[in-house]
Amino acid sequence: MFSRRSGRDQSPNAIARFLAEAGPSPFDLTGSNPTTAGIQYPEALVSVLERAQAASRVYRPEAFGLLSAREALASLTASSAEDILLTASTSEAYAFLFKLLCDPGDSVLVPAPSYPLFEHLAELEGVRAIPYRLAYDGAWHVDMGSVRDAMEPNTRALVLVSPNNPTGHYTRDVELGELAGLGVPLISDEVFAPFWLLKPSPSPRAPEDCLVFTLDGLSKRAGLPQLKLGWTRVTGPDPARREARARLELIADTYLSVATPIQRALPELLPLFAEVTAGIASRCRENLAELSRALRGSPLTLLTPEAGWSAPLHLPRVASEEELVLGLLRDEGVLVQPGWFYDFEREPYVVVSLLTEPRVFQEGVARLVGHVTRVADG
Repeated sequence: MFSRRSGRDQSPNAIARFLAEAGPSPFDLTGSNPTTAGIQYPEALVSVLERAQAASRVYRPEAFGLLSAREALASLTASSAEDILLTASTSEAYAFLFKLLCDPGDSVLVPAPSYPLFEHLAELEGVRAIPYRLAYDGAWHVDMGSVRDAMEPNTRALVLVSPNNPTGHYTRDVELGELAGLGVPLISDEVFAPFWLLKPSPSPRAPEDCLVFTLDGLSKRAGLPQLKLGWTRVTGPDPARREARARLELIADTYLSVATPIQRALPELLPLFAEVTAGIASRCRENLAELSRALRGSPLTLLTPEAGWSAPLHLPRVASEEELVLGLLRDEGVLVQPGWFYDFEREPYVVVSLLTEPRVFQEGVARLVGHVTRVADG
């Protein structure tokens, strides 16, 4: 009766079962929702949205999105409005791009570790997601050997996330050049790009001889996941870019999913959210500094992120990842994400959210370090 692609096992894992019985963790270090993390928002936000709502009573659909919104984004991205496509989210942008580039059964390459989204999005489009490796040797980098090994005759695109979630790895120009040389379009997700942790890093320069789709959106920049708006910038050789735009227009016109009020509000919202972006980035940098201090002399190792909202930690191999995470919950009331959630290739790793409210973060990290140290000491 139902399709195979909608039939994923949704049984709760041991961590979810524990939380269902015990209730929320008092020291939750996994939060990624800024609206529950004590982030301050501009007071003008409500009035801007109210004006946009009132002005949206007449509906004039545009497949790529309202020109006024795309022109505002063109100024932000130093590009042309005609090369920008609006979608309801970056997840929808991926779905559109998989429709554009892939036939059923084709494959796309995706990074690992990374947020567990691509496999689901690809499967829903009848596409296979094949992982390639991000490696750490004091700094994160793309393992080009694993990329070449993952390539198949019917690989139609490569996804990169810059900076990556959760590793915080910025794609280097030299890496981007090597990836562009593979001969497939690149999908570059840059939603965390403004949130530098160590030093600002410019977006990698898109190769002129490769078709590149660069994704971004309001969810992270505005710290408001409920304001659904993503955008895709198309760059590359003129013939391929024009063909991609024409086909994307057909796909987007089929759905017309983006709400008019958010499009109308965008030119006023973008300047307002610069303050929110800066506030979130400052929170994450302060928590990263606290984490670094707390880990000194401990058996835990920080795999230093360059940007983003997360920090990956390597734990001593004194117990399985699941045992360590469940022990933290049971004994300390601390919730962290296990490494398998992000497809780390070995264990034990955990990931903590740098977005966490500072007092909760400080106490939670102290408990995390104390617990793992005691377990390591026997």
